[in-house]
Parts: sequence; C-alpha cells; structure tokens
Amino acid sequence: MDLKRDKIIPVYLEEEIKDSYLDYSMSVIVARALPDVRDGLKPVHRRVLYGMHELSLRPNTAYKKSARVVGEVLGKYHPHGDLAVYDTIVRMAQDFSLRYPLVDGQGNFGSVDGDSPAAMRYTEVRLTHIAEEVLRDLEKDTVAWNTNFDDTLKEPSVMPTVLPNLLVNGSSGIAVGMATNIPPHNLGEIIDALHALIKNPDFSIDKLMKIVKGPDFPTGGIIYGTEGIDEAYRTGRGRMQVRARTVLEEVRGGRQNIIVT
Repeated sequence: MDLKRDKIIPVYLEEEIKDSYLDYSMSVIVARALPDVRDGLKPVHRRVLYGMHELSLRPNTAYKKSARVVGEVLGKYHPHGDLAVYDTIVRMAQDFSLRYPLVDGQGNFGSVDGDSPAAMRYTEVRLTHIAEEVLRDLEKDTVAWNTNFDDTLKEPSVMPTVLPNLLVNGSSGIAVGMATNIPPHNLGEIIDALHALIKNPDFSIDKLMKIVKGPDFPTGGIIYGTEGIDEAYRTGRGRMQVRARTVLEEVRGGRQNIIVT
C-alpha cells in the first residue's frame, strides 16, 4: 500500500483518541450542553428566541402555534429533532421552571406536579416583555453572527441582552467532563448588587451577600440554612435544602390535613 498515494496518515492511537475526545468534548460544551455566561443561554434557547423574533412574535402581537415556531427553528437553525425544540419552548414558558419566563404561552404547558404539556399543535406562544430585553438592539450589529448549519442564513452567536439572564434565571447542564447548576436569583437584588460592584469593583462577598440574600426559586420554596449559600457564593460549589410551604388545615373528627404549596 502506498500511504502517500492513498493519503493515509499513520498516527499513534492514544494521541488520536486524546485529541479527538478533546475536540468532541469541546463541541458538546460549546454547541449543546452548557450556557454562555454572556447571555445565560444554550444554543437551542438562543435559536428559539431568535426564531420567534424573526416571526415577529412580540408581546403585543397575536400568538402563533408552537408548531409554527418549531418548524421555523428546526428548518433554519437547529436540525436536531422537533421534540428537543418544543421541550425548550415549553420550559421557557413555565413560570415554575424559570424565575422570569422568556416565552408567553397560551394553552396547556404542563404543571409543577409533572403533568405533560399539550402537543405543539394545540399550544400557542409569543415572546415576553423580558425576552425583548434579551433581544434588544439585535439589529444594530451589537453582537457577532455565525452561519447556520447549511451556510445559508446568519444567526447571532450570543444575545445582546441587558438582562443578567444567567444569574436571574439560572441554568443547568451536563457536558463531557464538567457540569453546571446555577440557581435563579431575584432581579432587583442582582441589579442592586451590580450597581454596587460597578461603583466599587473591590466590593466584598460579605457586603454583596447583604444585598443578594440567596437564590430566588420560581416555586417560592423555603431554603433551610445559609451555610450552603455562603459556601456556593465563596467557592462556586454548595448545597442547599429547599422545602415546600406547608399549612395545617383542620378537618372533621379532630384530624388535620397538611396542605403543601
């Protein structure tokens, strides 16, 4: 066999595996699994919002069928299955999943108890007002653009958001060799903390924690203890316990029901 003629390059297997695995892991991190710290979005979230923006689904316009949005995103920007796109739309519309929903949904989008959403042909969507802040000034060349999967269209590489989305809505993702799980926070507290940090870049964590008391989960649960919060803010790793709110309700026979909310 003539290696030069057949364009076969001999390599060491261990080196090729190392390089190929690194390339694969980076592609998963960048293209799928983890959010971009600049806008707090994964590619599929960004493409859904951009697709809805291109369809002019503003907060003051009529709703459109979710299936129409799925088709737009699937055909132009994210050819990875309709369920992946619809699940993303559903999550961005659930007020129990996101602290500040980015999609305004009309119809059955599931429940906090685990009920499934209706099929995409039944539900309707449009952007929320806060999603408009994520997309603001997109047409003014404020961000870099990439070509889509077949090099026929352009899509934003990141959103020009004025909303600190990663902090206020949080994010979670599992990539190759790494993972993230960032809790949501209160928008007002985050803005106050950012103002303080801009005025004084040396603002201590102790002072910041007087402004941002802790995560602000969309379901309104009660966080037990502050040690996990303190550890998370200081080291980037922490664990906290969240419990539902409970109320005792008197019933017949001198018994009590525990109402969980």
